[in-house]
Amino acid sequence: MTETPKSNDMVGQPLKLPCGTVLKNRLIKSAMSEALGDEHSNPTDGLINLFGRWSKGGAALLITGNTPVDRWHLEHAGNIVLDEQSDLSRVRQLASAAKSGGALALVQLAHAGRQTPEAINPQPLSISDVKLIYDGYGKPKPISESEIETVIGQYVSSALLAKEAGFDGVEIHAAHGYLLSSSLSPRINTRTDNWGGSLENRSRLLLSVVRAVRLAVGPQFIVATKLNSSDFQEGGFSHEDSIEVAKMLQKEGIDFLEISGGNFETPVAYKHTSKNESTVVREAYFLDYARDIKAALDIPVMVTGGFRSRDIMNSAITDGATDLIGMGRPYIVDPEWPKKLLDGEIDMAPAVERTFPPAEELPRGAVLSWFCHQLSLHGTQGDSELSLPVVEGHELYLDTIKQATKRLLNTRQT
Repeated sequence: MTETPKSNDMVGQPLKLPCGTVLKNRLIKSAMSEALGDEHSNPTDGLINLFGRWSKGGAALLITGNTPVDRWHLEHAGNIVLDEQSDLSRVRQLASAAKSGGALALVQLAHAGRQTPEAINPQPLSISDVKLIYDGYGKPKPISESEIETVIGQYVSSALLAKEAGFDGVEIHAAHGYLLSSSLSPRINTRTDNWGGSLENRSRLLLSVVRAVRLAVGPQFIVATKLNSSDFQEGGFSHEDSIEVAKMLQKEGIDFLEISGGNFETPVAYKHTSKNESTVVREAYFLDYARDIKAALDIPVMVTGGFRSRDIMNSAITDGATDLIGMGRPYIVDPEWPKKLLDGEIDMAPAVERTFPPAEELPRGAVLSWFCHQLSLHGTQGDSELSLPVVEGHELYLDTIKQATKRLLNTRQT
């Protein structure tokens, strides 16, 4: 088991990863959908500047937003892509900015699978032909054996490009319903060949990707994985399955495991809790699940989702539920909050979402879209606009993605 230091202020303690890299503290900027890629899916100046600001903010590690390994399988327009068509000079600038203030930086590598918007790819590859329940997503094509080998190769290629560009490592995204995540789910993975059925078979694609990436990048480059604690869907990837897959991933030599949960159909990771809920309920959504997973592992665990108060962060580490504290939204509100917390200026990360109306009074995904719009504002005007009403921010972000999709499609046609 990973050793838990005996200190009242755990968030400021360093942590050595299995690869030998030392994180200066326990605060991690988890991946967010910055949507600040240009029409060629390269980093914009806005994205580069934002990561430079985050790097100076005091976090130990910054993880980029969802970075597809295949430009035909984006989460949405505005993703940056890391492949042979990428402008590596721009990617190097992003890596340099992300590390300029003393933070380490990982690229989160992903393949959207069936969660690719229909406008970008009307028939995306997926582990099966099970379609997403929402409009705007096409019926997927079950991935073939040869296409599986191609996808594994894409992850390897992207990881090597990340290393060449100067990043400290990669995180393999196997949560939230994307290709590697849906492959784990018996509800979505209906295959009857070697890639479906038993948990061993359903985990084969993820493990093959992780194994190939680790072999390619070597033992001293950080390789992490993001995994659902559960899909929270009947017949989906269960918590018991998650524990078993976590143990399999440890055997493949990953450096830490990030725990999250849900997918587009059950968006637990994007949960919006009101100020009326108790602090314990609204913070650290996945702690109970992570505690079970961490107990089965000897590698560090990172929990992302809901943390805000310093006391609960420290307790989560001291109590053995997690080693690393992952957060996203507070970095949008105040990019410098980690340094303030570590210096004792504040005892709580920004929690502006607690002032919002209850989720049932808002359009689906409105709070997530509001935060994504604030990220866009960071990229275009250098800061957020926190007074913007939630619904207005939601609508503006949807329009931003619509316009970005048009630019992307125009570029493809030319």
